[in-house]
Amino acid sequence: MDVILLEDINGLGKRGASVKVADGYARNFLLPRRKAIEAMGNSQAVFRDRERARLSLEQKHRQAAEALKSRLAQVSLQFSVQVGEEDQLYGSVSVADIHQGLEAQGFAIERRNIRLAEPLKALGMFEVPVHLFQDIEAPVKVWVVRQ
Repeated sequence: MDVILLEDINGLGKRGASVKVADGYARNFLLPRRKAIEAMGNSQAVFRDRERARLSLEQKHRQAAEALKSRLAQVSLQFSVQVGEEDQLYGSVSVADIHQGLEAQGFAIERRNIRLAEPLKALGMFEVPVHLFQDIEAPVKVWVVRQ
């Protein structure tokens, strides 16, 4: 059976390639999981239309992410924490705290997109990357100061 791949598949081909596969592989795996469409009739035209729409939507998302990146680059969050002797923090600043700080300033960013390896446990200024779109990340300045 001839199919047109809707995504890259290792050992088979790249997105948009027309390949010949076993009927069972196409019927039982590729087609139900929407990894391919059957290459018959005007399926090439349908694929081109879908690809054009996908690229247009991706471009819109990329432009929105770039605009948000420039706005986030100007954001500075400040957290006042209690410290003990030798500037040892009682607690830490976590992803949840940063998420709440961004929401308070009007940014609707998902919590899982804040790339903080471990909670901040020291005083100072830190740049926390926020994932916005595919390869676009924006640094957010986080200040941890004594209360």
